[in-house]
Amino acid sequence: MKLSLKKRIQAGFVVACILGGMSSQAQTTAWDSTYRPGSYALKVDQFKSFPNSSKDIVFLGNSITAGVDWTELLQNPLARNRGISGDITFGVLERLHEVTEGKPQKVFILIGTNDISRNVPDAVILDNYKRIIRQIKQESPATKIYFQTVLPVNSDVPPKKNHYGKDEHIAAVNEGLKKLGKEERITIIDLHPHFLKDGKLDKTLTYDGLHLNINGYRLWAKILNEGKYL
Repeated sequence: MKLSLKKRIQAGFVVACILGGMSSQAQTTAWDSTYRPGSYALKVDQFKSFPNSSKDIVFLGNSITAGVDWTELLQNPLARNRGISGDITFGVLERLHEVTEGKPQKVFILIGTNDISRNVPDAVILDNYKRIIRQIKQESPATKIYFQTVLPVNSDVPPKKNHYGKDEHIAAVNEGLKKLGKEERITIIDLHPHFLKDGKLDKTLTYDGLHLNINGYRLWAKILNEGKYL
């Protein structure tokens, strides 16, 4: 049964208090863990219909992941795109079994940008990261997990206004992810500094201050290839 708006807000507020305290604006602002983008159900059904293989290299995330053909970009027929535009960490958790059931060889995760823009508290995001990691470990122990840091944004290139003014949250989530990576003994790929110029997402790598253009994707592929993650 779908929760009312009031109950969604109350549920989000309670979780924020438990996990993150009341120390930041994001933790005292209403947020909704039940939010799913309009294309969510359609995309999940599509993903479920595709065959799985233990050789798969899965790219899991939101629109930044969804925005390119990974097979073409990497020239790798094993690459699988499991990005959904607008998705948040709660959405990834809800559909994660579709990824793990195939026991893929590798999973590359980039998620959290939309959580931050929708005021999900940093502590909740990091707790969801841990839940994602542990579920993959439990359901597909042989899968290598690569978690990637949240990319910067650029307010000089409109119109993604909800994502602006939250650089401190991006930094906090990324630092927390690095610590979590050590605790969980997984690989963290620190994408963020590679895309940064003058404290913002490099204008040459984006078309709207948030999403990547082909130059951005080529840089991402270069980082993965040179790091020998693939």
